[in-house]
Amino acid sequence: MPLPKRRHSKTRGRKRRTHWVASAPTLVECSHCGETKRAHQLCPHCGYYRGRAVKEVETV
Repeated sequence: MPLPKRRHSKTRGRKRRTHWVASAPTLVECSHCGETKRAHQLCPHCGYYRGRAVKEVETV
C-alpha cells in the first residue's frame, strides 16, 4: 500500500473535510393527522403509515 512521501498540510485536510456536514432530516406532513413527521417513517402522533394504522398510540 503506498504511503505519502510528504506530510499533508492542515489546510489541505480541512479543505477535503468541508463537505462532511450532517444534514437535517427531511420532514413531511402526515396525510392522516397533519402533524410533521420524518419521511418514510411511521407517524409518532397517530401511528399511521401510508394510510394504514400500523401502531396504536396512547392518548394522554
